[in-house]
Amino acid sequence: MAEGIFDELRKKLEETVTTFPYVYMFKFIIKAENRTIAMVEAIFDNDAEIVQKESAKGNYLSITVKQVVMSVDEIIAIYEKAAKIEGVMSF
Repeated sequence: MAEGIFDELRKKLEETVTTFPYVYMFKFIIKAENRTIAMVEAIFDNDAEIVQKESAKGNYLSITVKQVVMSVDEIIAIYEKAAKIEGVMSF
């Protein structure tokens, strides 16, 4: 994910999320590999709500995570960590 996209995301978040703490929903499409799944889930707190859904052929996995965040910077930091994981297809 390019830096410009993070800047655009930051602007949208600052316009829409006005109070913290805030329950934010993260979504990822990843390759359905145990290592990739574990690395994505490790980004989040132990009390985060994580839901996985396999694609029809089982090659990909949708991961939806609800986590309490304290700032826009925290949201961006999570997406930056995810962007570095091999096998993360989209956010």
